[in-house]
Amino acid sequence: MTLREFFDYLGAHPFIVLAYFLGIPFTALLAGFMGKGEGHLSPWKYLYSVLIYLVCVPGIFATAFSVYLFIFERGSIMNANILVQIVPVLSMILTLSIIQRSVPFDYIPGFDKISTLITMICAVLALMYLLDRTRLVVWVNLPVGYFVLILAALLFIVRWGTKRIIR
Repeated sequence: MTLREFFDYLGAHPFIVLAYFLGIPFTALLAGFMGKGEGHLSPWKYLYSVLIYLVCVPGIFATAFSVYLFIFERGSIMNANILVQIVPVLSMILTLSIIQRSVPFDYIPGFDKISTLITMICAVLALMYLLDRTRLVVWVNLPVGYFVLILAALLFIVRWGTKRIIR
């Protein structure tokens, strides 16, 4: 199954996508009401952690995919797939804002890892954009699979480099 076939499948079955991305903020809202004032305690903070990962991984992927399509492939924003490119990001923003009202992110285990991942992906995409604009490397005709491999390699290099600098 290719990425395009997967997106076509999601487009053909919008109920699955909407149920997933509406269910996560609803669960966060329900947990906020049920655990009022107790979000920093053991069962709630792990539930929030799971919800954050369930919504942030697709949201980050959708953002990176949109950046790739709009900047590197010069795609039009009018061709954006609402279910694949917009709904995950909106659900991520909504879920994070609901959870932030219930508990500070410092109490949620693993939140520092996801925020570090977001920062690294933004840094790598900015680096790739600068390389593309200076015409040192041309990404336009690059297939998505190779782009993902290069992105993963750059993420690894940036992560390794930041660890070496911090030590």
